[in-house]
Amino acid sequence: MPTSIRLAPEIEERLDFLAAKTGRSKAYYLRELIERGIEEMEDYYLAAEVLERIRRGEEDVMKGEDFWRGLDA
Repeated sequence: MPTSIRLAPEIEERLDFLAAKTGRSKAYYLRELIERGIEEMEDYYLAAEVLERIRRGEEDVMKGEDFWRGLDA
């Protein structure tokens, strides 16, 4: 799926330099950045969503000792 993004000039210069020095395309590095970074972003934003539900009292929370006690059974 083709997608376009605007980069700050200094980021584009760094990307151009990296691509030129390594012989790989800019698209290669952009794909790498997205693939490596999306998991971290998913973890962060989904955790923030759960935290907000906890703060609103919409999510159950278990004490650590209760969790570990349940594993012993």
